[in-house]
Amino acid sequence: MHRNTYVEINLSNITNNVKKIINKLSGFKYYFGVVKADCYGHNNIETVNAIINGGCNYLTVATLDEALEIRKFNTSIPILCLGIIKVNDLDIAQQNNITITINRLDYLIEVLNNYHKELKCHIKINTGMNRLGVKDKREFNEMYKLISNSNLYLEGLYTHIYCPDNKELTYNQYDLFKNITNDINLNEIDIVHVSASEATINYRADFANGCRLGIIMYGLLDTNIDLESTFSLYSEVIQINELEPGETLGYNANYKADKKTRIAVIPIGYADGIIRKNTGRYIYINDKKYNIVGNICMDMLYIEIDETIKVGDKVTIIKDIDHINYIADYLDTINYEIICSISKRVPRIYK
Repeated sequence: MHRNTYVEINLSNITNNVKKIINKLSGFKYYFGVVKADCYGHNNIETVNAIINGGCNYLTVATLDEALEIRKFNTSIPILCLGIIKVNDLDIAQQNNITITINRLDYLIEVLNNYHKELKCHIKINTGMNRLGVKDKREFNEMYKLISNSNLYLEGLYTHIYCPDNKELTYNQYDLFKNITNDINLNEIDIVHVSASEATINYRADFANGCRLGIIMYGLLDTNIDLESTFSLYSEVIQINELEPGETLGYNANYKADKKTRIAVIPIGYADGIIRKNTGRYIYINDKKYNIVGNICMDMLYIEIDETIKVGDKVTIIKDIDHINYIADYLDTINYEIICSISKRVPRIYK
């Protein structure tokens, strides 16, 4: 690390969070750790191990590439790819024990016509998210029949809850899932998982024996579980500029000093994931709040400071759960986006 700008990941907090969640959600047989997008910006190897140590016994990813990254250091834990794997890549999935998602009849037919080795699969049911999955009961029954007489092994069925803060909509999705699948015996399917973090905490589908844990593992979900922060972002003051009244700052001169002003320059910018809309929100230096000012540059940004700050002082760009939620509100987005947006050029340091 040659630039003193880094993300600090607290692995013990991740493990403890997962343990607390599983204790709260006792009764499931399968706990899927959702580790897509580099474990929501936490990065793979150490974070995946912390999640497994907490008790997750299955992983989910978005892409085959993500699954293969995990296989470099863990060859045993089952991995489900939530995205669709091209038929030409199915051999790679099979060789690496990666479970595929079947989302529609025509894709299934393409798979069966072109691939003839044993392969585990889950069928994705579309219960209203209208992203991936089958929502026609006849189509589902045809898919089930074809898989039952093929080289594919139907290990699981799943759906995704799209509005988990709405009880009526969520239970409507549960009912739709049961309606689409009621011509088969769900008890004969090894794994049925219907809910991600928030829905799993708020409701329980009596026909599901699996649940998916995502953002909750990192403490970024409002629950009655005492979850801990796992993600912080730090940098440092590399220069201090004294602006006279009337002087401007940065690109487009959209900041103009109305009095003598001290400005700290920090080596982090929008190429690191701190997008320009962060201007105006606060960071911490020496546990005190200061505001980002001026246009954020690709690699640097500016902080308006007081006389107590000096070159070399540590700067907390993202502090903890509360700060992440504040930033998400400030940027009119969700906390997922805040941590997922920090680019890979920012090193991850583990403690």
